[in-house]
Amino acid sequence: MNQRQSLLTPEGHRQLVDELNELRTARRPDVAARLHIATESGGTVDNAEYEEVKNEQAFVEGRIRDLQDILSNAVVAEKSPDAADRVQFGSSVTVETSDGRRRHYLLVGSAEARPLEGKISNDSPVGEALLDKRVGDVVEVNTPAGVQKLTIVEIE
Repeated sequence: MNQRQSLLTPEGHRQLVDELNELRTARRPDVAARLHIATESGGTVDNAEYEEVKNEQAFVEGRIRDLQDILSNAVVAEKSPDAADRVQFGSSVTVETSDGRRRHYLLVGSAEARPLEGKISNDSPVGEALLDKRVGDVVEVNTPAGVQKLTIVEIE
């Protein structure tokens, strides 16, 4: 299976590595210990604590696999100083909507996107529309609510 490369900012890469280390060194041993205690204290049949810990173990192991996959295919991309006046991967961008509201976005890879925190994927409709644009440019983005016009106010 050929996996797609994951673009990560240096900060996003560090956060995913830290999360993986935390899962491997703290959460996995903790879950294993709790699983042992649950098995010893009530067996495995009709034991709610055992079932709960098994579910947590499945989550932890699944997240470890996901992080390993992401990191093994990761490309850490830094902003190019030659294109500082353009929106690029890793840029912080302030835009103004047609109704005068300002929004702040950080363009990141899909693995570290957190839209509610303003971290949007470079593959998202807004992220794609903003890439390679300059301050003052107006972009149109197709959203579920219709076409939205965004004016780039600042790039950091």
